Amino acid sequence: MSASQELEKAATSYAMEAVRLDKQGARGMAVTMYQKAIETLLKLVQLYPDYGLNKVYIQRAMAYQERIRMLQGVGSPAEPSATEEERPHEMAAPSEAKKASYDELVLKEKPDVKWEEVVGLDQAKKAIKEAIVYPVQRPDLFPLGWPRGILLFGPPGCGKTLLAAAVATEIEAAFMSVDAASIMSKWLGEAEQNVARLFMSARKSAEEGRPAIVFIDELDSLIGIRSSEVGGEVRVRNQFLKESDGIIDKGKNLHVYVIGATNKPWSLDWPFIRRFQKRILVPLPDFQARISMFRLYTKHLNLAADVDLHELARISEGFSGSDIRDVCQSAHLRVIGELFESGQASNKQAQPRPLSMSDFKGILEERKPSVSPDMLASYNRWFEAFKAL
Repeated sequence: MSASQELEKAATSYAMEAVRLDKQGARGMAVTMYQKAIETLLKLVQLYPDYGLNKVYIQRAMAYQERIRMLQGVGSPAEPSATEEERPHEMAAPSEAKKASYDELVLKEKPDVKWEEVVGLDQAKKAIKEAIVYPVQRPDLFPLGWPRGILLFGPPGCGKTLLAAAVATEIEAAFMSVDAASIMSKWLGEAEQNVARLFMSARKSAEEGRPAIVFIDELDSLIGIRSSEVGGEVRVRNQFLKESDGIIDKGKNLHVYVIGATNKPWSLDWPFIRRFQKRILVPLPDFQARISMFRLYTKHLNLAADVDLHELARISEGFSGSDIRDVCQSAHLRVIGELFESGQASNKQAQPRPLSMSDFKGILEERKPSVSPDMLASYNRWFEAFKAL
């Protein structure tokens, strides 16, 4: 298989996984897979500028980017759709997929995220290291035990999943990622057993000497406040409570951790909040963090001399890390699109023009931050009421 075929296969695989997660409602993980598909397609276009399908790949990358914007709350999400090549492998629509297997819904993956890739968030990183990394490295220094439940909350697209993946990489943990909305909507009658199975797998890994992290995205879907509940939901929530209490048991020194992530902490049922001994706000990036993000996301791009990252950071106040990545990606897609529209892409020597300051400003003028001031105020109020660093 040639290098171009391998890239094509990888992009299709990422896109298929993104569509699958998207249809299950696992927005955070779907966005990550859509991003990987976009990056692979852009790499393919850059390495093989005369490839016949490059126009299709650019269009597909732009479609995935638009889907990411919708999932992050910019626009009204529609049902995800796959390309013709992907449809034969596509999973059934949500209305048809009433049940999904444990293996489909629990992603057991080996993260490869370094701490330096988590830009900013110094307070959050410090709290997580104290709760997880240090006890794994020197458990003998913790006679009173250590936190097993960590709640990460804050605006979407600010790095909650990235933080969980980074700590899993740091301690070489088994990383079991599940979307809480999928537990409630797809597992149905099997949800109770599968929650127990999830924690049993984590304990088994820890007993064999490998720390385990159970990462639950959209936690509010599982332990949010309910005005009314059916019996199955009550049993699932009680099972989660039982399993969490079993991990927190001070008599057990197994390295099993539950990291929950939510964009809506105020929706959590208050009796469950205390199960998370660490409650950490993952905020929007500040000015210095935005500079670092623009530097990170443009380091492989050809920038014109007039690009001022400090100015871009200034005018992008209120943007999340995901928003900033989308801005860089959109500007890059725009200049590649120009190359194809000019008809020069068939020439292997032809390259897109350098990205200018006006390219970035044009994208920023077309976009609004995905987090409103009112939402930010709500996060800060909740943090002041329930913070535990």
